[in-house]
Amino acid sequence: MKKRFKLVKFVLAALAAVTAPITGLAQERGQPRQRIDVQSYLIDAQIDPRAQTLNATALVRFIPQEETSALSFELNNALNLTKVVDEDGRQVPASRMQQDMTVRLSLPQPLQKGKVAALTFVYDGKLTGNEESPVFGIKFAAIHPDFSYLMYPARWFPVNDYTADRFSSDLKVTVPAGYIVVASGNDSTETAPAGMTAFRFKFDEMSFPGSFAVVRGEAKPVSSGGVTTFFYLRESSDMAGAYGEEISRVMTYLTSLYGLPPKKNLTVVETEAGTPNGYSAPGLLFLSPKGIGKQVNMKLVANQVARQWWGTLVSPTTRNHIWLENGLARYAEFLYLEHVNGPSALEGEVHDTYVEALTVDQPPLMQASRLEDYSPEFWAATAGKGAAVLHMLRGVIGDENFLKVLKAFPEKFAWKSASTADFQKLSEEISGQGLNWFFLQWIESSGAPEFKMEYTVFRTQKGFRVMGKISQDLDTFRMPVELRIDTEGNPEEKKVEVVGTSSEFVVETFGKPRNVVLDPKGRVLRFDNPMRVAVAIRRGEQFAEVGEFNDALKEYQKALEVSRNSSLAHYRVGELFFLQNNYQSAANEFREALSGDLDPKWTEVWSHINLGKIFDITDQRERAVNEYRQALRTKDNTQGAIEEAGKYVNQKFERPRNTN
Repeated sequence: MKKRFKLVKFVLAALAAVTAPITGLAQERGQPRQRIDVQSYLIDAQIDPRAQTLNATALVRFIPQEETSALSFELNNALNLTKVVDEDGRQVPASRMQQDMTVRLSLPQPLQKGKVAALTFVYDGKLTGNEESPVFGIKFAAIHPDFSYLMYPARWFPVNDYTADRFSSDLKVTVPAGYIVVASGNDSTETAPAGMTAFRFKFDEMSFPGSFAVVRGEAKPVSSGGVTTFFYLRESSDMAGAYGEEISRVMTYLTSLYGLPPKKNLTVVETEAGTPNGYSAPGLLFLSPKGIGKQVNMKLVANQVARQWWGTLVSPTTRNHIWLENGLARYAEFLYLEHVNGPSALEGEVHDTYVEALTVDQPPLMQASRLEDYSPEFWAATAGKGAAVLHMLRGVIGDENFLKVLKAFPEKFAWKSASTADFQKLSEEISGQGLNWFFLQWIESSGAPEFKMEYTVFRTQKGFRVMGKISQDLDTFRMPVELRIDTEGNPEEKKVEVVGTSSEFVVETFGKPRNVVLDPKGRVLRFDNPMRVAVAIRRGEQFAEVGEFNDALKEYQKALEVSRNSSLAHYRVGELFFLQNNYQSAANEFREALSGDLDPKWTEVWSHINLGKIFDITDQRERAVNEYRQALRTKDNTQGAIEEAGKYVNQKFERPRNTN
């Protein structure tokens, strides 16, 4: 199945690349230009938790954007389409396309451009969570006897222009008595058959309210700082209080940045394994047990709460602009961590995000529709590089102007869609700078520079003069880059406008220069040797996560070609060999990790632990205990290392038995 997934990604990317020059950016998804603009859904759904089934009728009102008689909607393959009828009750011929989960309709007569039309879909099906998902390998819908969740990405109702076409909704869900439905919008109860309860939710604004959950029991409210969050948790019920307080802090802080949210008091529903760590719908957060964890995940909370603005309140006009939504949500993590822990907390997050961003070279952000939804490449580009672009923009226009942009953007485009051009125009208006070069370079183009610097120090009558040159290989590159001259006195700082492949600079100093540092704060997304090592390792980790061990090993070897001393690269290679039961090679790599740069520091403690496990497996108990004790001496408890080492000092590690 993993090989199939990789092949599908390759074919989709190849098709998109072939069609891009012909059809233009607006059509890079391999589909025709959208012919309609959905206005609203009127959905009547019945959930049978025991049978795990959904029965639904969806009335879709839309405005044709051109005269057309052919339409296409996305609908989950697990759902059986009974019929589609028009406003006059005439059945519309419909065909299912399993490969892209679409329903293609042939209308009896063309729709008039600009005239409101409507279609009614009648469908049913079983959703256990084991069906093929519209997003490979990730659950977005499941109906269980004790709880259910149906999120918008599951396409449990007919979807037009996924994540781009905003709509209002009137949702009625009927469930057996004893169950509760939670969804976006103003709620009420309706008349229902005996033994049943009907819940109705009206969401009048244009957004993405197509998600709901079916739960048992009453919500657990947690009030803190004027914010009340309602929790429906199962496995993680003991975490409600801590998460309620954190959500309150995040909501209060982000409100100070972005203005009033669509809804202050949120509802949180726990999902299950296999779902995304977090998914945000208007007023509603879905969190997985893994995402919740045993300690509050500050970054997850900041990201998901921020999506009440970025996604719910304002969203991208097309998938090609989705870096705005995902990048702004990721950057909310930066801002919140900086707010809580100070500016120093930002450095590590920025570095890690820049590493992630550089794992994907193609396509440019403006062609993000070519990337598979929820894939590692999709997140690395739209969230990782998106946040990197925002951080660089902050450096170009200054903190004050940047924060003004973040406040004005949701105010100006509340309950609307916005494009990169809209964001650029607003940034230019607020900063008073022309930024076309910036957005062309980082959004519409690909690649990142690798700087080389040479300089000479001269003595002058007033002190010293540093004359130098900055080189890089991107001919169209332009970027202001900070330069710091460390002297015997106070350091001198200057911004150098790096333009083209070679840029000269001159800096006057009073004290004698001791060192010249280019981009000292790591603001520019760029390559150097340490970054190449980090990027190769991250790519290897991405391959390892999906079981592509040979590809992972190739990436780790690329890292070692740049830096033979990288403890992390050796450690990752050791992990691969360990997983493949190649214990001698694994032990060699863990020894190399211990002899390397020990960056990050945790590679030391975990190398000792894994060596101990290898010696236990090979019946060398005394040597194993020695390694566990060396691990304990490090006093490094990263990811529970001390507990792990302590456990196996007293208890031999046993290799898991192969049950295949």
